[in-house]
Amino acid sequence: MNETGSINQKECYMKNVLALTYWSYPDALVQTYTLPYVRIIKKNLPPDSIIYLVTLEKNKNSIVSAEVGESLKSEGIVWKPFIYRPFGMRAFINWLIVGAQLSYWIVAKKISVIHCWGTPAGAIGFVLSTLTQKKLIIDSYEPHAEAMVENGTWNKNGLAFKLLFWLEKKQSKRADVIIAATAGMQAYAKEKYGVTKTNFLVKPACVDLELFTLKNLKKKELVEKFQFQNKIVCVYAGKFGGIYLDHEIFDFLKICHRFWGDAFRVMLLTNHPPQEIKDYCEKSGLPVEIIQTAFVPHQSIPDYLGLGDFAITPVKPVPTKKYCTPIKDGEYWALGLPVVIPKNISDDSSIIEQNSIGAVLSGFDEVSYREAVVKIDALIKRHHQKRFEEIRQIAIRYRSFEIAENVYRSAYP
Repeated sequence: MNETGSINQKECYMKNVLALTYWSYPDALVQTYTLPYVRIIKKNLPPDSIIYLVTLEKNKNSIVSAEVGESLKSEGIVWKPFIYRPFGMRAFINWLIVGAQLSYWIVAKKISVIHCWGTPAGAIGFVLSTLTQKKLIIDSYEPHAEAMVENGTWNKNGLAFKLLFWLEKKQSKRADVIIAATAGMQAYAKEKYGVTKTNFLVKPACVDLELFTLKNLKKKELVEKFQFQNKIVCVYAGKFGGIYLDHEIFDFLKICHRFWGDAFRVMLLTNHPPQEIKDYCEKSGLPVEIIQTAFVPHQSIPDYLGLGDFAITPVKPVPTKKYCTPIKDGEYWALGLPVVIPKNISDDSSIIEQNSIGAVLSGFDEVSYREAVVKIDALIKRHHQKRFEEIRQIAIRYRSFEIAENVYRSAYP
């Protein structure tokens, strides 16, 4: 290790990297939140280096795509998919088998760095690093165990929470480099894990600004397809429930509809069943006919988000979400879209409020929703080109891939 805590090739011969995720290959968390960074890391390695990418597949059909594997291999990336098992005895047995295979791979493939995305993958990385004595990098470092308790998925007295929280402490202490989503995570690690790191880097969810541009806005064929002519469109790409709000979203949309009337429409990019959307609408008193839903491939996302006049980021404002990094905010900003967001979400709530590029919800009630709608209405009425340029500058400042490139140059000099 050098004085900055980075891994130096002069001190540690580095050839191959094991990239661990806890996500499925088709998932946006791999496509937009892992693969672009893997490619940046590859540029910082010797030309003949190989990165072995581990994913966990819930659908067995996802692991038989030879075309995907060959495409990645041409970039010096070898895809290593395994079947996902939910927490329990089967998962434990599965990880014993997978762990043995990966340990063998680390030795056989001359892997010198284990690079993990998120603390669940970091837990596996910690065990592998301990067994093989290889360098450990924890990327996308944010609380997971406490977040699962806060959103009601886990019980704080349950085994799942206790095990992952313990492993979060262990991986934090062992990591050679930590790459957090926000700077505030350093104070969290000190308070919760008793860990202070000098080799601590910060990388939010960055965006390929070449994929989200002015050309994606209001594509004529899509505007006509969804009958969005002369409409004010709210866009949201994501899920409902879990770490996200659910009925609160539709309560907010009802206030939007009350404010703008028939001029208001909603574009939801989600795989929730239509009946679920209808049930939410009926509970909130929102006309279901103003909502359009679609579940589209990643390459089509910019055009569909570009249908919007503003967007929402409905992450539940639980305490640990101060340390997360919403991927969609950068994409929204790159398209010049004002964003409605709860308070205390990552650094994004503060960025939006300080730069007047959206609305931060002060609460989840009619008064707070209306205040947000009034702010968005004022933004929408501003000159479109000027608004686009001002908000896109925020994406360039806070979400450019240049940030990631600088971070990985420090981690892989």
